[in-house]
Amino acid sequence: MRAAWKWTKLVWVYAKPMPRRRKLSIDMLKPSVLAGLRQGYLRVRVDPEKYLRRVQRAHGLPIRQWSDMLLLGPEVVNPIADRTIKSAQRFAALEGMGLGVGGAITIIGDLGVLSAITIRLLQRLSLLYGFEYATDEEVAALWIAAGSAAGLDLSREIIEKQAIERLVPKIMDRVAVKMSAEVAEKWSGRLIPLVSAGLGGTLNYYFVRSWGRRAKKHFFERHLAIRANARRIPARTAELLPN
Repeated sequence: MRAAWKWTKLVWVYAKPMPRRRKLSIDMLKPSVLAGLRQGYLRVRVDPEKYLRRVQRAHGLPIRQWSDMLLLGPEVVNPIADRTIKSAQRFAALEGMGLGVGGAITIIGDLGVLSAITIRLLQRLSLLYGFEYATDEEVAALWIAAGSAAGLDLSREIIEKQAIERLVPKIMDRVAVKMSAEVAEKWSGRLIPLVSAGLGGTLNYYFVRSWGRRAKKHFFERHLAIRANARRIPARTAELLPN
């Protein structure tokens, strides 16, 4: 019964004129995006310690903590980040193909999962470029990166005037609106079940690639800025470079 109601509501939304359709779609999809973002961050967030051991084994980097990644140059970090993005793209595509068979009925669920995949990707990229998210300030920095990946204009003045406990929910809400808007513009083809499976996988693939690349650019620029401002590079840098 609930699935049938979602189908009816989506068909009703897409029968509206384009401006009205877009607003209704965003309003309908936003709660699912917010739920996915919260779940991806709070419930299935990337465990920094476990991911550190995984990166150590997979790439042969004798790093002891994530801040050691700041000692490594782009020739080491960027290829790892690129492979991480591609892995998330493939996972999102498979998820989109699986849930996409149901067409419009599964769009809401798919969007929640896609949101969780995206925020977990941002967490991994943050760690790979040397930025943890253990303190309130680091958590705020992570969500600022999410805003950057969404293409939001988060000026320094706005950020400085907001207390952290108010800043993060505000950014999360704006990211959800942006993500919902992108989905509303591109996913109308998923109303047709047989078309939806392949289209859902393709759209998820390119959605994650786009957000991953923008997030990578944000973290890479922060990474370079810190390296450039460092007065000296510790002697231990040589130990961290792969053989």
